[in-house]
Amino acid sequence: MALQLLGSQFLLLFLLCSVVSKISSTEVCSNTLLPGSKGDDGEVGQEGEQGKQGKTGPPGRQGLAGELGSKGEVGQTGKTGPVGYKGYEGDLGAKGPSGLKGKQGATCDCGRYRKVVGQMDININKLKNAIKFLKNVILGIMETEEKLYLIVREARKYQDALVNCNLRSGTLAMPKSEESNSVLAGYVTQAGLTRVFIGLQTSEEPGMAVYADQSPLQNYSAWAAGEPQGVASNSSCVELSSAGQWSQVSCHVSMFYVCEFNKDISHHTEAVTTRRA
Repeated sequence: MALQLLGSQFLLLFLLCSVVSKISSTEVCSNTLLPGSKGDDGEVGQEGEQGKQGKTGPPGRQGLAGELGSKGEVGQTGKTGPVGYKGYEGDLGAKGPSGLKGKQGATCDCGRYRKVVGQMDININKLKNAIKFLKNVILGIMETEEKLYLIVREARKYQDALVNCNLRSGTLAMPKSEESNSVLAGYVTQAGLTRVFIGLQTSEEPGMAVYADQSPLQNYSAWAAGEPQGVASNSSCVELSSAGQWSQVSCHVSMFYVCEFNKDISHHTEAVTTRRA
């Protein structure tokens, strides 16, 4: 009985302590201080040290074009270009006034002078034959009624060959008919060669070609089977074979070539026989 009474007292004491502890906790929470109102702004502090440089940003938009600058000084004179092609013969000028009547000639012994003139004709014909022999045999020139042809045995690229013929007062040979093409083919065969450059180049347009004098290929052609192959700029030049056939070939290949001269050029003999590098 005493133990039961003692247990009841302890239980009562525990409950009393719990109530006191709860009351104490409530009082502490009710006495917590609340934050006050916001104070005035402080003074601005001193400027800090400069920070590290940041990463490079993206490029900006392209600006407007500036004003046109002043004209510069005239540059140095360039090298002299190659000799141009021979121009076309000009129109016949107006007929000039008649000259004064000459003095009456003296009577001559016609028989004696006829004999002298006849002998001169014979000598002139012999001289012509000698010159023809010189040109055809010694110099290796091919001659027709209208043209002179010369095979230049100096292997050159197409453009160099064209310039060299121009310096000789001619141009690269241009076979524009079956007759002239046969003459050139026979000339190449006689010289013991198999092919030479001629003055012809294929155009960018399929099936078109242009001669060295800028005239288009029109009425005659002698293309070999499968030619022309194409219009590539480095293969647009044309060679003539000893069989008289044309084929496309690279302009950068070096080979012999044929120069062509008109007979109406008074200084053609000197120009043809001049060997220029």
